[in-house]
Amino acid sequence: MATDPRALRSDAPLLDAWLRFQEEPPTPFTIPGHKQRHDLVGDVIAGDVPLYAGLDTMKLSSGVLLDAEARAARLWGADVCRFSVGGSTHANQALALAIEHGDGGSVVVSRTLHRSMLLGLVLAGLTPRWVRPDVDASTGLPLGVAPEAIADALRAYPNVTAVLVGDPSYVGTVGDVAEQAAIAHAHGVPLIVDAAWSAHFGFHPDLPRHPLQLGADAMVISAHKTLPAWSQAALVLARGERINPARLDAGVEATHTTSPAGAILASIDAARALLARDGEALLGEALSVVRTARERLADVAGLIVLDGPGVDPLKLTLVLPGTGSDGIAVERDMLGAGLPVEAAERDTIVAQVSLADTAASLTRLVDALIASIARHRGPARPVVAGAAYDVTPVTVMPPRAAFFAPSDAVALQDSVGQVSAELVAPYPPGIPVLAPGEEITAAVLDALHRAQSDGIRIAYAADPSLSTLRVVSSRKDTR
Repeated sequence: MATDPRALRSDAPLLDAWLRFQEEPPTPFTIPGHKQRHDLVGDVIAGDVPLYAGLDTMKLSSGVLLDAEARAARLWGADVCRFSVGGSTHANQALALAIEHGDGGSVVVSRTLHRSMLLGLVLAGLTPRWVRPDVDASTGLPLGVAPEAIADALRAYPNVTAVLVGDPSYVGTVGDVAEQAAIAHAHGVPLIVDAAWSAHFGFHPDLPRHPLQLGADAMVISAHKTLPAWSQAALVLARGERINPARLDAGVEATHTTSPAGAILASIDAARALLARDGEALLGEALSVVRTARERLADVAGLIVLDGPGVDPLKLTLVLPGTGSDGIAVERDMLGAGLPVEAAERDTIVAQVSLADTAASLTRLVDALIASIARHRGPARPVVAGAAYDVTPVTVMPPRAAFFAPSDAVALQDSVGQVSAELVAPYPPGIPVLAPGEEITAAVLDALHRAQSDGIRIAYAADPSLSTLRVVSSRKDTR
């Protein structure tokens, strides 16, 4: 289904301002320093228009950003919406700062949450009370966090001030957000959902409803993941009953750039207008072609394709052990064919589909996947849980205290029993195996070694080789 982007401008104030800048370019004496000259570093700066003295005046007198955010709030049924050019990372951290708590407050947190929210806890001085997802034994992948686990945590820690979950998961599994919200509200606290991968939810009858529709108090979505927006484009949306709008605004401003890229903001506005106008039709086409792709892949002997009511229909997650093929070898074939996938490790391939995909693009993907799996087929192997979902965290001290404590680099083999000062995560998906304030256990090191051997990049550690870890120092302060 083709659309005319310029036809969206009457319902997209930021997009309209961006187009007007192209149609009547000024001679700016403001930043950015390229001054719209493409002859200096080339078209790499094409389309770069600032918000200040670009889409709006330096004093923001036109109010186009506020207008666009208000339209997005109405579309998603929120009281408050803020756009971000810092991705869901920024939006998650702004929400962490919006959580009301006394000194040393705590929150119930799903261990499937992205590192950005966990570092948001460092910024906000919050201590996590972990709940872990159930893991499907047939796939080794996480399901949603069981509402009963949240209820148990709230009973065990009655003074927590919020519940934070990630839904859908990185691999596309969907939990019972409505029941999670009901349990949180029965204990008088908000449910905050990192829904980065679900900007399309709620806009087609064959898709799950989005978290706000299910009773959540706030959610983060990435417009650049499944909608046609620039990289780094995200939104944070909230209802005001349990989330203080003034605190949320303060959190957004405290962690946001003061020079936001207008093109990213305009692309959020354009994607929102497109979703409002044509979302159901475009998503219907995408759902149809990915359904055909699933059917073809399901015919591959030994291959498990995540499917069913508990799975995002636009995410193709393949579980390979039954085929004996190695996901890293399959990924090399896909890269060689010009078809990079979202994630690949020994046992799993994740391909992200969006409303921009077509029957032609899905056919190429599936043809290449089927051929590659056949090429690398071998004896079936057992399914094992992914490293990011297989560790029970042992929290020894608050993340903020550990993050800012004096620290030492110690050899990996000597780190067991000590307290981590850093966050270490396989990436993707960016779910920590180890977070600041947690005890380094033999199980943690085993999970990191397994992730490395499965071909996953270990990210965020101070020592990229993982020969050492930074631990909270045992040295005495002699001042």
